[in-house]
Amino acid sequence: MAALRLTNTNWQLEANASAHQTDKYSSTELTVRRGRAFTLILTFNRALQSGESLTFTVETGPRPSPQSKTQAIFGISSTVSNSTWSAVQQSTSSSSVSISISSPANAAIGRYKLSMQTALDDSASRTSLGTFVLLFNPWSSGDDVFMPDNAKLKEYLLEEFGIVFVGNVNRISKLGWNYGQFQEDILNICLSILDRSLNYRKDSATDVSRRNDPKYVGRVLSAMINSNDDNGVLQGNWSGNYSGGVSPSSWNGSVEILRQWKDSGFKPVKYGQCWVFASVLTTVLRCLGIPTRMISNFNSAHDADKNLSVDVYYDTSGNPLNMGGDSVWNFHVWNESWFIRSDLGPSYNGWQILDATPQERSTGIFQCGPASLKAIKEGDVDLDFDTPFVFAEVNADRITWTYDSTTRETKPIFSETKSIGQFTSTKAVGSYARVDVTNDYKYIEGSQKEREVYEKARVKLGRVHGFSATSEKRPEIDQKPEISGKFKVDGSLEIGQDLSLILVLRNLTSVAKTVKANMTAWTIVYTGKPIHEVWKDSLSITLASAEEKQFPIKIAYAEYQQHLTRDNMIRVTALCQVESGIEVAVERNISLDNPELVMQVLGDAKVNEAVSVEVIFTNPINEEVTDCVLLAEGSDLLKGKLKIELPPLKPKQGSKVPLEIVPTKSGTKQLLVNFSCDKFPDVKAFETINVVN
Repeated sequence: MAALRLTNTNWQLEANASAHQTDKYSSTELTVRRGRAFTLILTFNRALQSGESLTFTVETGPRPSPQSKTQAIFGISSTVSNSTWSAVQQSTSSSSVSISISSPANAAIGRYKLSMQTALDDSASRTSLGTFVLLFNPWSSGDDVFMPDNAKLKEYLLEEFGIVFVGNVNRISKLGWNYGQFQEDILNICLSILDRSLNYRKDSATDVSRRNDPKYVGRVLSAMINSNDDNGVLQGNWSGNYSGGVSPSSWNGSVEILRQWKDSGFKPVKYGQCWVFASVLTTVLRCLGIPTRMISNFNSAHDADKNLSVDVYYDTSGNPLNMGGDSVWNFHVWNESWFIRSDLGPSYNGWQILDATPQERSTGIFQCGPASLKAIKEGDVDLDFDTPFVFAEVNADRITWTYDSTTRETKPIFSETKSIGQFTSTKAVGSYARVDVTNDYKYIEGSQKEREVYEKARVKLGRVHGFSATSEKRPEIDQKPEISGKFKVDGSLEIGQDLSLILVLRNLTSVAKTVKANMTAWTIVYTGKPIHEVWKDSLSITLASAEEKQFPIKIAYAEYQQHLTRDNMIRVTALCQVESGIEVAVERNISLDNPELVMQVLGDAKVNEAVSVEVIFTNPINEEVTDCVLLAEGSDLLKGKLKIELPPLKPKQGSKVPLEIVPTKSGTKQLLVNFSCDKFPDVKAFETINVVN
């Protein structure tokens, strides 16, 4: 009788992909989810004889072993095991055998080698069957990432595009983003990110064995998406000078970034800022099977000294100062991923905060999370991981100081508890609507419960970091303000137009008050960092008892044009000195709108049929714009990024740019375009396109 020899392995790619919700991946390699069986058909040179047995080996990582659960050896059994790897013979037909292989719901994710050993009496031979990729499985109730809501799974795991909320508390806008987690080679790149981490380099076997745990994988990825310690994917840059790379605001998607990282020999891609880091992390986590969403927090605190308060400084002329390390970002974007916290207990299960933006070191490197959302809301800042930092981002108190450069003295002038962490937002399931999740992060601002949680967090943080919660309380402000002020917008907020504002000052007392206001306007980046002064003025007035006065302010386009950053943001400040009273700082961050970019899809979209698209831009200013470039991208609509160079546009001249897309897959897709010129960098638009077969 001829020796038993394997002649063919049929991985049942289509059937397994459908059963495992992995049919969107572009890989030709079997990709399955843990805790669920997959089937393969083995064909031999002859039928199996009585006494001949099949034994399978699965292994992952460089030094697989049963002890680390990165290797399993198992024969054919009569039933599926929920706790170990197992194989069940489903059917046999002459020389073919159908085998169902099951993985435990807590198996390490990654690329596995599968081999088979056939044995008859004392002779045995081992045959390699090939490789497959095992992912987290949020459809399996035994998996740490189990999410029972299919509509949420479609949004947080399977959706390849989305939006990011940006701007400031007065003006929230949205950007489109192409996550593209199922695009060609992205899965391989995501796995290679894990294999290039510091943990893997230090002890590869232990690192691979810990990839069964989503909180471990998430924390590793929060470090690897930034390049600070490990030559990770993206290099951060907030300087305003992006020479030698791509401006963070120019990116429209993760696919190009991840492919560029791989194609460059794993050199960091230049450049990223918070929404870019968070978007790429969304891509990688969804690709590996962890439900993930984007979170935008407005008036987001960066508490550098870990005391749950942020200090903001002005000089006596009203100019913002970079002092103390703390800052308040117009907005900050991070991620929430869904999994259980076996280390903390079931009450902390659910959404976990991960942040790949390199701000502060955690256990020596730039990483952040996973911090339990429930722990943040309850002030449990003594729990892993990085809960104090996230708590401060949404619920720090803010203290405003003045600094006198002559005396070198600082003086606190205002302390308040409600401005940090507003309009914390995420995309709605199944639509582009904004969902406010602020109340998931903290109790209602100013309520007794919110203040109790804040004080509880300070006490716990004092125990961890050694400061006294009593001695580190906010400075006492000797007097209550005697006037109030605010800036109102009076007109449009469009780049190319003069900026018209109104300063409103009101006397809060029954006695006349003399006020001198030193006013400044600075261009800023979205982190709140001042870049360049573009306007200044002062006024002196007397306000009668309870009187309110309004003062018009105009900042000409010519004044701010050359100094505006790509964030399109200006901060106006009035430092009001009240005679024999306390100073009052009035502040407003202004986000200016780019000109409109209009995109029109001309006709129905069908698979493998060309569709015409028009993009229309009109120069709104009274001078020519040059260096005009249009970029377009969209997963399954365009292959890579399309770049079209355009001629200069004369004042008020319009441009209608035709382009063509050829959809390769059916379903809902997103086309993103980005127009740039010397006066208007990164004017964006996106359109949802429904592609039919």
